[in-house]
Amino acid sequence: MKKIFFLLGIVASTTVMAQTNLPEWSADKMIYEVNVRQYTPEGTFDAFSEHLPRLHDMGVGILWLMPINPIGVENRKGSLGSYYAVKDYKAVNPEYGNIKDFKKLVDAIHKQGMYVIVDWVANHTAWDNVWMKEHPDFYTRGKDGNVVPPVEDWADVADLNYDNMELRKAMINAMQYWVEEADIDGFRCDVALMVPDDFWKDATTQLRSIKPGLFFLAEAEGPNFIEDGFNMVYGWNRHHAMNMIAQGKAKPAMLDSLVRSDIAKYPADGLLMNFTSNHDENTWNGTEFERMGDANKCMAVAAATLPGMLLEYTGQEVAMHKRLRFFDKDTVSWVDDKNYTQFWTGLIRMKENNPALWNGTAGGDYTRIDAGNDNIYCFTRIRGDSKVLVIMNMSAATHAMELSGYKGKWRIAYTGEKAKIKKTLKAELGPWEYRVYAQ
Repeated sequence: MKKIFFLLGIVASTTVMAQTNLPEWSADKMIYEVNVRQYTPEGTFDAFSEHLPRLHDMGVGILWLMPINPIGVENRKGSLGSYYAVKDYKAVNPEYGNIKDFKKLVDAIHKQGMYVIVDWVANHTAWDNVWMKEHPDFYTRGKDGNVVPPVEDWADVADLNYDNMELRKAMINAMQYWVEEADIDGFRCDVALMVPDDFWKDATTQLRSIKPGLFFLAEAEGPNFIEDGFNMVYGWNRHHAMNMIAQGKAKPAMLDSLVRSDIAKYPADGLLMNFTSNHDENTWNGTEFERMGDANKCMAVAAATLPGMLLEYTGQEVAMHKRLRFFDKDTVSWVDDKNYTQFWTGLIRMKENNPALWNGTAGGDYTRIDAGNDNIYCFTRIRGDSKVLVIMNMSAATHAMELSGYKGKWRIAYTGEKAKIKKTLKAELGPWEYRVYAQ
């Protein structure tokens, strides 16, 4: 079994966290996406809460809950509809519970030392959203005067018109409700690129005036979203590169080029979210096993060690091999491969215990290393006395590699066993094999 090497719990006392606009609490955290509907047979907040101790023990830091609002019935897709067809922004999906149940869940998450952000759908609503009757002027209309969907295929939702200043006020007011009423810690903003930048600037500013330290994730890619007040965007280009490398369609140099480009164009305290799966990828493009095959663990190691924040999606920790249905009930099986729980726990704890792998300016600098083989992806992350050396064979064949300049004492995984790197590190790495050292 492939091993991941890291230093457990050894953090030099001289390491100092850099100043950053990121909430201080998020510096060493990863994010875990919760599909409440599919998480348990009951599909409720109360049933999900039973998993909190397990997630805490894995080291999960931030829980992202997919939309918690009621789902529209009009033009609904499937038997239960899309999570993203919101009927009422200030209400809870009755399938999950009520507002009291949600507040109890948020409180339980906080008591576990974790944080929670909710999925926010600002671009569109269900056709039977309460605003459709109360504020019909909030919606975009076509030449015939009828309300239109944002995209033809999204026939179950109606587009909102952000030229209307009253809509903007109402939307921020609805977001404010959840901060004040339930004490959530932030928002994941659905299709953020389809909503005007100046709205997001206003929303993030006003909401942080109520609760400083809120965390905002944009489902988008681009430095402008960081400028708008978001803390993190999706690393879509990196994700697509990982898929291509896993399928033998690209070399690691493609991923390295994207990382270096991101470092150059994004603010130092702006994060990219690194992932091998999420709800969209799982449902529409396939599981990580379909897209990445035997490379799935290697790519997860890359996601955990490259600059940015690691994402884990519901069920990845038990090697869920099925695509979860989007509009119908499809419960996760928690009896799959438990070895993946150990694997994901190792990734999360590795990131937490090594400041070089922390987020934004709290983490270490990235430097690509030439290992003498274009199939070997090798780099360091260094922050003060915290050093991490990552070596990955990103191919389906065995390859040799050689490194010099890393002589010294290191630590290896799980056992805390000492490892010594001699003047030259020579190794043959099997298909998709990885090694991560830290000191």
